[in-house]
Amino acid sequence: MTPSTHPSAAEDAPGGTSDRTTDAAWDPRQYAVFSGHRGRPFADLLARVDAASPRLVVDLGCGPGELTLGLAQRWPDARIVGVDSSPDMLARARELDTDGRVEWVEATAEGWDHTELGAPVDVLVTNATLQWVPGHLRLIPSWVESLAPGGTFAMQVPSNFDAPSHRLMREVAARHPRAADLRPGLDRARAVARPETYAALLLDLTPDADVWQTTYQHVLAAVPDGPHPVLEWVRGTGLRPVLGVLDDDEREGFVVDYERELEAAYPRRSFGVLFPFTRTFAVARTPR
Repeated sequence: MTPSTHPSAAEDAPGGTSDRTTDAAWDPRQYAVFSGHRGRPFADLLARVDAASPRLVVDLGCGPGELTLGLAQRWPDARIVGVDSSPDMLARARELDTDGRVEWVEATAEGWDHTELGAPVDVLVTNATLQWVPGHLRLIPSWVESLAPGGTFAMQVPSNFDAPSHRLMREVAARHPRAADLRPGLDRARAVARPETYAALLLDLTPDADVWQTTYQHVLAAVPDGPHPVLEWVRGTGLRPVLGVLDDDEREGFVVDYERELEAAYPRRSFGVLFPFTRTFAVARTPR
């Protein structure tokens, strides 16, 4: 979901709370630059969902909609609902949904009311969204309890907040003259819990829960003399809260300083830039 608060500073999808500055708004075009890399964890998550013929499927934090439309292809007879807090992301999703296959709903993760659907949810997917929702551990039980018997809750969150991409962002922000203004946007997106925390939470709700981590070794194309690809990655996600606070001159200075650090941490090589990225996955099924 597209946050303000589907991430991720955090990574990925749009979806938690509403943005308060224009510069921090989600940009579907920037977000789509690395759509192939961003879509792979979604596919890996859905590979562990074995629902054969669900009646109601919800994508909580649907972003620009491409992945949600994939749910409609997988389950052609299901009612598909995509929820996101970004009007821009939803506008893009509606453009892509030329057959009107999905119900697109504007709502935050915290404010979404599953009872308005009028039916229990068979599959609830939330992909790269909950890192933007500081209170999501409190919300997960209500989502699991809203499932139909034999229903599935599937989530994925980035777990790379100690990686150089994010650590350096915080360090550059800490030495910036407006460090105090930048800190809230960077801190709010570090809401991801440890895998064992998600496992214990879900196993208290249902005996059938599986939690795991995967570290992807993304190879990003690096254009000579072009922007550093990791900078372009976070520009569409975790850097948004910073860029939304700063004016044009401040923003340019921050980016120059941050990019210099990224060049050292993620060197350009003959094949591009290697960008390790760890993600946490969880799938829970309610008893039939």
